[in-house]
Amino acid sequence: MSGRDIPEKPSDSDFGKRLGLVVLFFLVFLAGIVAMLLNIQIVNVRKYKEKAEKQYVRLVTEKAQRGVILDRHGRMLAETVETISFYADPEIVRNTPLFDEKGKPVNDRKTGNQKTFDNSREIASLFSRHLGKSRREYLKKLRRGKRLVVLGRKVPAVQALPIMQKKIPGVWFDREQQRYYLNVAAQVIGVTDSKNNGISGLELQFDRDLKGRDGSRVFQRSATGKRYPAPDALQQDPRKGHTVQLTLDADIQSIVEDELSAAVGTFQANAATGIVMDVRTGEILAMANNPTFDLNRRVTWSPERSRNRAVTDSFEPGSTFKIVMAATATEVLNRKAEDRVFANNGVLPLYGLRIRDHEPYGDISFREAIMHSSNVVAAKTAMETGREKFYAYTKSFGFGSKTGVGLLGESSGRVRSLKNWDRTTLPWMGYGYQVMVTPLQILQAYAAVANGGVLMKPRIIRRVVDGEGRTVKENQPEEVRKVVSSETARYLGMEYFKAVVDSGTAKSAAIPGMSVAGKTGTARRASGGSYANPVYVSSFVGYFPAESPRYALIVLVEEPRTAYYAATVAAPVFSRISSRILACSEELQKNLAFRSPEQGVLDSTKTVAVPDLKGMTPRDAERLLKWLGLEMDSNGGSDGLVKAQNVAPGSKVEKSRIIRVKLTSTARKRSFL
Repeated sequence: MSGRDIPEKPSDSDFGKRLGLVVLFFLVFLAGIVAMLLNIQIVNVRKYKEKAEKQYVRLVTEKAQRGVILDRHGRMLAETVETISFYADPEIVRNTPLFDEKGKPVNDRKTGNQKTFDNSREIASLFSRHLGKSRREYLKKLRRGKRLVVLGRKVPAVQALPIMQKKIPGVWFDREQQRYYLNVAAQVIGVTDSKNNGISGLELQFDRDLKGRDGSRVFQRSATGKRYPAPDALQQDPRKGHTVQLTLDADIQSIVEDELSAAVGTFQANAATGIVMDVRTGEILAMANNPTFDLNRRVTWSPERSRNRAVTDSFEPGSTFKIVMAATATEVLNRKAEDRVFANNGVLPLYGLRIRDHEPYGDISFREAIMHSSNVVAAKTAMETGREKFYAYTKSFGFGSKTGVGLLGESSGRVRSLKNWDRTTLPWMGYGYQVMVTPLQILQAYAAVANGGVLMKPRIIRRVVDGEGRTVKENQPEEVRKVVSSETARYLGMEYFKAVVDSGTAKSAAIPGMSVAGKTGTARRASGGSYANPVYVSSFVGYFPAESPRYALIVLVEEPRTAYYAATVAAPVFSRISSRILACSEELQKNLAFRSPEQGVLDSTKTVAVPDLKGMTPRDAERLLKWLGLEMDSNGGSDGLVKAQNVAPGSKVEKSRIIRVKLTSTARKRSFL
């Protein structure tokens, strides 16, 4: 044998141990795989299924088109249009892959990589040509170090189409919805936010109806990355939002806004409100506020400008509230227009205070007391009526309760309960103090008198229609209650309120060729709990034609500075608004020609009164003259405003007479028509 050591053979026991370790390792490995499979296939199957679907399945949401808002004639007040927003990745733009004329990649001979080039200048020129901004501005954006820049936001689809049709590496676009408005009745209609959700006005109030229901599409992706609709997935089409039609007339609304803006400027006032109502149906034809804001430029929005003062703000009305006093005098005291009353020579000492008139009236008729707006007679009449009766009529006319017009933020005003009255409440309420009302409440009360004593519920929503044209909701005229008899209503209108315009404090509210009934109100506004500061609210509320009323209108001007009596401030605005809407609204002309006996008299006479055309657009002036049977000659001009006329306002002339006018060089007022 050799002297070298011979290695020992491993024993069977060592081999068995090693084999056991291998088997054990294999069993543990197998158990781990089984456990993992159980976790994926059974325990967390939903989690891993969703994870897998995310890699090859994509859910795409299709935004529903927001519904439109229409005026009474179907004209668009608010609509949603598709806009395009363009984005770019500057790094890709500056390293755009190069292709030959056949569309094949152009590669570098040395490296074999595809060549690239800087496409910034061409893209900048393209966007400048179609979107209007300077080429330099786009170049500046495309040379930034960012990976994402905005080249255009909310571009109209027609304007964006030439760019969309080009496939530009590093440039892409998204479709977005943009709300556009006719830009009238801003406080009523309201606005949407950047996501097209209503945030004020009817846009907020009817947001659920207008926004519709978003659709969804399920897509799958193939191994090559190509996307296709999932064959077994439920595809849901978007459902367009409902259409909301209002009772507003866009033409009339625009005219009221024009005149309120002019009044605020002329009298340096803080604000103004105007409402036009059909007294027989309660439909609101216009509801305007100034200051206002541009619906298409949200930067002009502010809480102050967006407030719908016609329904949210309450004020002490002053003499327009004498409608309650006149009604109780007629029905409770059986007082007649010719009855004599004593106005205490303009001063009534009462409970250590004094109630004053603007003129020292003595013994006058009750008609004259209302014509000249005697506070002394109003206070004495209210005290004769008594607390219970006066309170009952006040509530019956709708004061102290919401009108039910259905607008957000409506105030109910304030009428104190009888138990909270003190000895000054009744006489002061007689001429419109110690009571708070909204402009709409005052208009509703006068409209009730104009409507034969029937109080109508004001309404501004005519109907709601779904995307298939089915009517979801429709509002019909609704009578609230009978506040005075039809005889009393006519007596108040013809004996008192018509006399106010014909011979009293509101002569400036007259409408050429049309009878008007109404009442002025000049009320001090309390400041810091005191009336010491000379701050006023001037208002006029009236209706026409007085003999057969159809339309009522209130004009309220807050805190005018250059003048404050309503006869000077609010009444002329009423006259101008009424004259313009009569000239421009075919609906009003048709209704009044059919309903008004005065219109028949006007048509049958040979002479008519020439209206005051100053400040009107040539189109408005010509329509008004035509309605009266007259012709207009502007010497060929069509721009600007009427600054002079050859026949003085109020002059009687034969029909078919030509009225020559001179125009300003440029129009200072906006004319919707």
